[in-house]
Amino acid sequence: MTRFLAGRLAGLLVTLTVSSFVVFAGLYLAPGSPESVLLGNSTPTPERRAAVREQYGLDDPFMVRYLHWLGDVLQGDLGTSFVGNQPVAARIDAVYGTTLSLVAVTAVLIAVLGLGLGLLAALRPGRTDALVSAATATAAGVPAFVAASLGISVLAVRLGWFPAYGAGGPGLPGTLHALVLPALSLALISSALLARVTRAAVRAELGKEYVETARARGVPTRRVIRAHVLPNAAPPLITVGGLLVAALLAGTVVVENAFGLPGMGSLLIGSVNQKDFPTVQAVTLLMVTGFVLVNLLVDVAQQLLDPRLRQGGTP
Repeated sequence: MTRFLAGRLAGLLVTLTVSSFVVFAGLYLAPGSPESVLLGNSTPTPERRAAVREQYGLDDPFMVRYLHWLGDVLQGDLGTSFVGNQPVAARIDAVYGTTLSLVAVTAVLIAVLGLGLGLLAALRPGRTDALVSAATATAAGVPAFVAASLGISVLAVRLGWFPAYGAGGPGLPGTLHALVLPALSLALISSALLARVTRAAVRAELGKEYVETARARGVPTRRVIRAHVLPNAAPPLITVGGLLVAALLAGTVVVENAFGLPGMGSLLIGSVNQKDFPTVQAVTLLMVTGFVLVNLLVDVAQQLLDPRLRQGGTP
């Protein structure tokens, strides 16, 4: 396990380094320039223009600017926003809680709906299986922005069950109430995919010889499923579930803007529109970091659950 963790951490560092370079280079090559954003529509004097370029290192070569930015990031300095000249870390600190809460609520919904529907379809072949399979196939084809629009129109506007816009009332109950509808919109596709994977994994285990042997010996079916089928089916479910949860960080961009939630997704879109390069770089890098860390946790969980992986075998 120690060797495994060391290898994964080394891979993590390489991935984050490459990702940071891609993020910085992408914005470096993007249309527009920080200088034009900082100076606005005014006609600055040559001295003022030179001072701005010197302050932000705009005359430095690309690699010098990248290494300087990366060094600051490693020290916890995400730069200074072009909007209001405030620290980028302060802007992120004001909104990251909303995004983490949305991801947490969505992850719970994905686990409950995906695993529940998948088990229902796997354990009840026939009509129930057909209905669940049809429902999940339909849900898997509905994009998040379409689900958000339908949710706002039906559940928020017509029925009035949830707020259509904003972060909700004060306190935890008000926040959770406001996050349910965005989380449902975000969880629709992911829960459908997890349900289909769960159905396939559990069905595959139910068809194996050890299940038939246990049943022939009189072991109750519920005990067989709880003690043997579900643990053996867990590795692919953890892999797919982890990837789906990691992908939620990107999905929040659409949903947060649709529901007016003050999260990192909304901050990213607003910063892109304002050409706030330091904030865009920082938010993008944090989202990539979150994705990579979730994948690391999934790998560790698989190692702990499946002894065959720790022994270098195949599951």
